[in-house]
Order: sequence, then C-alpha cells, then structure tokens
Amino acid sequence: MPDPKFRFIHAADVHLDTPFAAIGRAAPEIAERLRDASLEAFDALVRMAIDREAAFVVFAGDLHDAADRGVRSQLRFLRGVERLGECGIRVFVAHGNHDPLDGWSAMRRAPGNLTVFGAEAVEAYPVMRGGDTLAQVYGISYPRRDVTANLSLLFRRQDTPGLHVGVLHCNVGAQPDHLAYSPCSIADLTAAGMDYWALGHIHRHLRLAEGRPWIVYPGSLQAGKSSEVGPRGAVLVEAAGSAVERVDFVELDRIRFTQVEVDISNETDLHSLRGTILKQAVREERDLLVTVQLSGRGPLHRDLRRPGALADLIRDVRDELGVASPFVWLDRILDQTRPELDRETIRRRGDFSSDLTRLVDGLRADPEALRSLAATLSTAAQLDAEGPEDLESLLREAEERALDLLESEQQR
Repeated sequence: MPDPKFRFIHAADVHLDTPFAAIGRAAPEIAERLRDASLEAFDALVRMAIDREAAFVVFAGDLHDAADRGVRSQLRFLRGVERLGECGIRVFVAHGNHDPLDGWSAMRRAPGNLTVFGAEAVEAYPVMRGGDTLAQVYGISYPRRDVTANLSLLFRRQDTPGLHVGVLHCNVGAQPDHLAYSPCSIADLTAAGMDYWALGHIHRHLRLAEGRPWIVYPGSLQAGKSSEVGPRGAVLVEAAGSAVERVDFVELDRIRFTQVEVDISNETDLHSLRGTILKQAVREERDLLVTVQLSGRGPLHRDLRRPGALADLIRDVRDELGVASPFVWLDRILDQTRPELDRETIRRRGDFSSDLTRLVDGLRADPEALRSLAATLSTAAQLDAEGPEDLESLLREAEERALDLLESEQQR
C-alpha cells in the first residue's frame, strides 16, 4: 500500500494586527490599509490552507506582536482557526519571544482543532486521516520573552509512523539582524531526528537544509518595515509517508516593500530626478511601499543637501502618485550621493583644499595616527568604528564633506 500523501502549511512571524513602521508617515487612506495588512495576509493563509486541502497548519512563533496580544488580533486568529476546523484542518502554535505564554490572552477555551504547545517540555501530537498517521508534530513555546537556552536539544524523535515535524522559534547559526533567542546549530537540529523543521524568528525565507531533515524558515507573513524588502508569505509542504516531496514558498503579503536604485550621475536637475523616481517606482500591480536609494556623484548632490530639498521632493512625488488602488507610497528617500569632485586636480592646486587632501593621504599612510584621531573624536562625534575599513570609510566621508563645503564656498 503506497504511503499516504498530504500537505501542510508552515508559517511564522505573523505579528497579527501590527502596524507598519511607516504608518505615521502615510496618508490617512493608506494608513488604514497598512493597519489591516497583517490581518488580511492571515486571512489569505487560511484561504490557501482550505483551497489546498492542507492536513494541518503550523505557526512557529510570534503569531502576535506582543505578550499582551491585542483583542482584534486574537479574535481574527480564532475566527481563522474555526474556519480551518470546519474543513478538518488541525492548527499547531508554538509561541515565540514576541508572544510568550506569560502574556495576556483573551482565549479561555480553545477550538477543538487548535493545539498550543506548552513551555515545560517538548510535546508531540499525531495528525490522523482515516486510519493513517500522517505526521507527528513536536513543539515547545517560550514561557517568557527572553529565552537564551538551546531548546532544540529537548527534541527527540519518537518511534511512531508518519512525517516527524519539529516546530521551534529559534536563531540557527547566529543569523544576523536577529537576537539570539534559543540559539542552535544545524547539527543540533539534525541530531533530533526530525524529517522537517518548521522554524520561526528569522523574517527572511531561508532553506538551511533540504532532505532529512529539511530546515526551513518561511519568513514573515507580511513585511512590517522598510528593511523587509520583497515577497513575504508562507511555505506549502507536500509529503508522502515520512518523506518531504516538495517545499514551495507562496506569496501571501498584501502590501510589499520594495527598493529602487537611482544614480544621479545621469540626472540633469531635480525635475529630471523626479521623473526617474516616478518611472522606477511603479513596477508592480500591487500595493507598494517604496524606498528610493540615491547614489552616484554629480551636481545634484549639492541640490539634495539643501535644507528641506529631500522632504519637498518626497512630498511632490507622493502628490503625483496620489492614493489609488493598488497604491504606490514613497516611504523614504535615502541620499547616498557624493559630491562631484576631481580629487587629483584639487591635490595639485596648492590651496587649503589641496592641503586637506595631503593631510588625509598622510593619515591613510599611518594607521596608528588614524586610530588615535578616531579615538580622540569618538565621544564628541559619536563615531563607532570597529576596524580599519570603518576608519577608512569615516575618513573618506569626512574628506568629501569638507571638500564639498570648501569647493562650494570658492564657487560663490
């Protein structure tokens, strides 16, 4: 008899009812849509689970954004669980650092299809269909926000049939930009004997291992800040017996952050730059929050540094884009442009600017003197240089700013 085939959905870092970081900068009509984005992404996940006839859904931590979860997010979640239950779909939840078990909950009695893992020990529950055991789902929740113990060491495969799925909120391999909650290694996870690790905490979709075990982060369901660029969603897993046959990332986000790069070296003036930004910003038929990163050298650098110039440019582009459906909202402009400078020509001139370039060259040739200067200025200038590359970058930026001011003064 062939092994039974089934599907399940793996999601994490849903952060239900969490407003975008950009919400305070948005127009009122857009702000309202931002407030509902995480809830609508969750609704899309529920629809996908029903449409794909999933056997179960796992949430690997941070279903809610805070220990004292909001009433609106809890009610929305329970409605979704009930809809899944009407279709015979089980739901498993492991709480993470944002929504640990010591927080407030309005839920007094859980729907019959919902299993919330406790925090005392790893718990395991079978998922049955007819007389077949499809899977054994293991998990543990955070009792409080700050969990620095390696919880993966508590998982051990049982001698039972089906696919063995571990659900854990953790940081594997010290992933950057995320705190070291329940830190562990791929070797730790492999030793537990799971077939599939359903992880949470890292907001990017990552496949750390494929095949006995699969070790997967689905990423956040809906981006919440400008650093979370690109598609967000959940993972659909297809399995047969104790083997994973296919793992697909499915886009479920309602609003997406995107970043566009614009080089000012080809722009004649601010009007030209405005046109390029508008052309680059509208690229997808969906709701977008856009960050524009300006780079390159040119005369526009000085124009952009004038007081209020960037703010006025942002307002003008937003007015042009308007509030449509789908909308495109210019979230921010990052000015990383540099002044138009011919350093070698300046160095040969024999004036104050050339003296400055020679001083900088001397510092570059004497790392000890550069470190001493950085240490002297660290408190007043709030420098935070950790190595030679940081010092070189700080020196280059300081020189460019100084030369830009000096050259601007000479041109008046």
